[in-house]
Amino acid sequence: LFSMMVQNNIESSTITCNATISACEKGGEWEKALQVFGFMARSTVESDSISFSATISACGKDGKWEKALQLLNSMVQVVLESNTTTLGAAISACEKGGGWEMALQLLAMMTR
Repeated sequence: LFSMMVQNNIESSTITCNATISACEKGGEWEKALQVFGFMARSTVESDSISFSATISACGKDGKWEKALQLLNSMVQVVLESNTTTLGAAISACEKGGGWEMALQLLAMMTR
């Protein structure tokens, strides 16, 4: 559906992109979630903490913890403050992908 919106030049918003990323996350489609997130970066649609959290969660569900951490890093670079939801999604991604040491580091960040 989202692809059809883009193909037909229907204007996207942060809300429609976030909803699409969340749907991809729930459906186990982490690569599609990344595609929508990438679309946001290439377009005028602004990403927010929800965009990052949902994409990080989508990556985490498939054990792609390195990708989740890259997203968390890029969130800091675009001056969005990570929150407990985002850090929780990153910790979950690390746990599912076997990156327990990094999960502990992120947990330490949350307690500061």
